[in-house]
Amino acid sequence: MRIAFGVEYEGSSFCGWQSQRGVPTVQATLEEAVSKVANQPITVITAGRTDAGVHAAAQVVHFDTTASRLEHNWIFGCNMNLPPEVVVLWAQPVDETFHARFSAVARHYRYVILNRRVRPAIANRRVTWYCHPLSVSRMREGGAHLIGEHDFSSFRAKACQAKSPIRNVHRLEVRRQEDFVVIDISANAFLHHMVRNIAGVLMAVGKGEQPPCWVEEVLQARCRALGSVTARPDGLYLMGVDYPDHFNLPRLSRPVTVW
Repeated sequence: MRIAFGVEYEGSSFCGWQSQRGVPTVQATLEEAVSKVANQPITVITAGRTDAGVHAAAQVVHFDTTASRLEHNWIFGCNMNLPPEVVVLWAQPVDETFHARFSAVARHYRYVILNRRVRPAIANRRVTWYCHPLSVSRMREGGAHLIGEHDFSSFRAKACQAKSPIRNVHRLEVRRQEDFVVIDISANAFLHHMVRNIAGVLMAVGKGEQPPCWVEEVLQARCRALGSVTARPDGLYLMGVDYPDHFNLPRLSRPVTVW
């Protein structure tokens, strides 16, 4: 039997999603909880591996098991064995053609910047603090150059293992909510550090260090060395993953507010 989960986590205390020996990870934490409920060793497959310090409002995973449990037993059993930073939102049986990673048709990320002179206290490690004034209009103008299908080599990490740098960005929106600047970006898939590198470039434009047209120059150069620094992971959230309708997975009824 194949089961899909929706998972939410606050990533500050984890060294990323992927299991690593000797350090806390979201994958290892979740697998330990699921294995207790299934009463057998379980390996979970995720829609996308998040970096250390990155959060998820709606991560999707799947796993195979011979254990038979009601959906609410998967949810409540796992949550009883998970730390406060991780929670299973929903559980659903799926057919064996479903794959959390390869069946996904789109991913949605949000990058949250606290844009004020004073550092955060309550929001510490849940937003990225940027003390210099940011122009949202300049960031929007620059971000428009990234919409569509492009070679995003300039925005991928050196250690990125993706076979192709071609990605299709469906949406990139920048807005201000009082002291917060929020970047929402959706694409068919993302490269390693792609969203954080885009955020770093847009912040350089918003600060006035570079003109909005510089974003296109960086994109066309296909060279990571020409971009800005990689923005911190604190403000990055995986907001959701889309799948073909025939899998009939739960969808969020309204946009998630992460702060």
